Amino acid sequence: MTTDGILFDVDDTLVDTKGAFARALEAVRAEHLPHVPAERDPEILSHWRTDPGGFYGRYTRGEMDHVTQRRHRAALLHETFGAAPVTETSFEAWDALFWGTFERSWTAHDDARAAVDAALAAGLRVGVVTNAATELQERKLKAAGLGDLPVLVGVDTLGFGKPDPRVFLEGARKLGVEPSRTAYVGDEPAVDALAAHEAGLTGVWLDRAGHRRGPGYGGHAGPRTVLQGDPQDPEVLRAAGVVVVETLAELPGALGYGTGLG
Repeated sequence: MTTDGILFDVDDTLVDTKGAFARALEAVRAEHLPHVPAERDPEILSHWRTDPGGFYGRYTRGEMDHVTQRRHRAALLHETFGAAPVTETSFEAWDALFWGTFERSWTAHDDARAAVDAALAAGLRVGVVTNAATELQERKLKAAGLGDLPVLVGVDTLGFGKPDPRVFLEGARKLGVEPSRTAYVGDEPAVDALAAHEAGLTGVWLDRAGHRRGPGYGGHAGPRTVLQGDPQDPEVLRAAGVVVVETLAELPGALGYGTGLG
């Protein structure tokens, strides 16, 4: 395996978005779902991250805007946990609390800065491909101390996002590296790692401890690979051709750069 470039996902790969969502949803629960005990905060967080209504997926396919998908997710959250319905009027205050807390909570994962620096020191080209808007992710990376990373492809670049293979290929093109010599590192097994693999890149699943979204989450990325088993089972992903790491510090060894192997 020869690696000349790495494309990173942002959320829950470089930035601790799960932690930021947890703080935002705790604030929402206290203000808008006061009947729900704090002990159920993990359930609320899981509901938001798994997005059972599939609204974020619709956003990444260009079917709705970012605020609209968030309003639908808020409405389903309230319905699921027995809270007052979210209306267009009440959503304004809901979202001000949620999004304001979320933005103030952006921080990098402890291993992110060192991983980026190690790749650059090894002579690799490094950039970001994300399923969120470019401007949003640029602000997020800057707040997390990673503002030097170029956001090469956002969901607004092509009008759609991962797992469409064109997203990964455009990232490699803008990085200036052949897809076969480019790795894509992300926290979602199918949408990130398997989809990148199917597009001809080296797909890397970052299986951080405590960051899986829920049983069976992830599904299938595309038509080429049929997963035989749980899409969040590392061995299932490895059998499909995906590289699996648990921390970003493992990337040099897994991809063979900075070790004299590639």
